[in-house]
Amino acid sequence: MASRYSVARVVRQLASGAAKRPSPFACQHLRQAAQMPRLFTVSAQLKEKKYTEDHEWIEASADGKTYTLGISEYAAKALGDVVYIELPQVDLEVGEGDAIGAVESVKSASDILTPVSGTVAEVNSELENKPGNINKDPEGGAWIAKITVSEEPAGKLMTEAEYKDFTEEA
Repeated sequence: MASRYSVARVVRQLASGAAKRPSPFACQHLRQAAQMPRLFTVSAQLKEKKYTEDHEWIEASADGKTYTLGISEYAAKALGDVVYIELPQVDLEVGEGDAIGAVESVKSASDILTPVSGTVAEVNSELENKPGNINKDPEGGAWIAKITVSEEPAGKLMTEAEYKDFTEEA
């Protein structure tokens, strides 16, 4: 019971701002943590994935200058088992709406369109050897390219909720 009382007292002191002065009840590391500045801040809106009507997704990096591009889970399911992927060249200049590669499956093939203008900074070369990873994790580890943007995307991009509504209507 006494230990619960001490913990509750420490929590109250931290919450009330009393932790700034030394207290015999507060642990040293708790006082230090309360005084440490926050090391980073990332806007939730900045890190939110956006989707296109062509079933690609993009997500901005923390600096807002590089976007990661991939195909949506909906597109991966619609394609079926992916057997080949054509990736763009690194340092390729791309414009909004350009085809930068293709995904081929046992059912069909589909171009990969970029919703941003810029330069391809990096590609996920693992997909060349294991194109089936697109089916396993299309909106995570199976991203296609990272593009350093030259301007903000101007086309229609949807939030996850808007995209879900869009795909349910199709």
